[in-house]
Amino acid sequence: MPNSLDIRDLELNALLEITQAINNNLAEADLYKIYRFTVLADLKVKQLALYVKDDHWECKVHFGTQTDWSDTFLPQEYWEARDGRCMTEEDGEFSVFDELIPVLHKDRLLAIIFVGGQENKTSDSTFLRALTNIIIVAIENKKLAKRQLQQEAYRKELEIAKRVQNFLFPKELPQTHRLKIEAVYLPHQDVGGDYYDYLTIDNDRFLVCVADVSGKGVPAALLMSNFQASLRTLVRKTQDPKEIVSELNHVITDSGNAENFITFFLGIYDFNDKSFEYVNCGHNPLYLVKKDEIIELNDGTTILGMFDPLPFLNTVKLEGLDEFMFFGYTDGLTETFNKKDEQYGEERLVEFFEKGLPKDINQLHTEIFKSLDKFREDTPYRDDITMLSCLVKN
Repeated sequence: MPNSLDIRDLELNALLEITQAINNNLAEADLYKIYRFTVLADLKVKQLALYVKDDHWECKVHFGTQTDWSDTFLPQEYWEARDGRCMTEEDGEFSVFDELIPVLHKDRLLAIIFVGGQENKTSDSTFLRALTNIIIVAIENKKLAKRQLQQEAYRKELEIAKRVQNFLFPKELPQTHRLKIEAVYLPHQDVGGDYYDYLTIDNDRFLVCVADVSGKGVPAALLMSNFQASLRTLVRKTQDPKEIVSELNHVITDSGNAENFITFFLGIYDFNDKSFEYVNCGHNPLYLVKKDEIIELNDGTTILGMFDPLPFLNTVKLEGLDEFMFFGYTDGLTETFNKKDEQYGEERLVEFFEKGLPKDINQLHTEIFKSLDKFREDTPYRDDITMLSCLVKN
């Protein structure tokens, strides 16, 4: 039997090996391998199963028995262990061990050691607990540092996406007697996937559009940025909605790798012939409101980015329009839920248009949001919300 001096040398050697392994910044799996070797070779432990609390209890190290403890569920009775104790037959399959040793850090249970075959149980258990605590805390700190790096990277990613997205929206919208445009954008998170735009084609024509890209974050923001740049370039070359949509679809299909899709609505108004030509690409139905009529704008084609070429493509030209409102939005508006898991829906939205043309489209947006908040009460929004209203008096 080794004397106390030999035991102290073994313990110091074990502590040195574990400390060096931690200082060398080894991976978690390598740290557990060194822990296993150290406990076996230096502490002369014959049987061990180390369960560690991460997302769930998992056996990280085991040896000395015929059971594969990595596949064995840790019963709930052990989850709140605070004091070490001897094992009994009532512990079932865990009774092959001699002792249970909880490992705590600041009153928080980090791990449980099931151990057997120790020669000096009191001394060995104390040091084994301390040694395990050192390595478990070191692994926890590594995970914390990794999470902090990931959070910082995510924060920077969001900042980039927010800056990219801010460049997408028009800086100024017209506020003249014959044309007023108001827009509101409420992102569900820091970065959303909605987009709206207004472009002057010439003195007599303008373009409005609303889009919703699948996905969130930087990938969605970058795709929408590419989409916006492509749209503005195309409008300089052609004012044919079919050509614009076909080319945009090709750009999205090519750059999105069939993983990102965009619902899109495009409309062009001509003050000369009082016409509004539009195409709806898989977007929710938008509305054209006249004094005595509400027209749903549904026709067009499918979602962009899914098929190239598009399987079908139609445009619609509405004529004789001298005084009207175009109302565009994204589905986050109508798909807002309340506590009963009911959707706000299109019917509640259309009620605002049944009153006829609004005098103030900014006030219209305010009233819609008031109605939306009253409907959902405390239920949080689940998606981005965009509204774009265009009031024409030709």
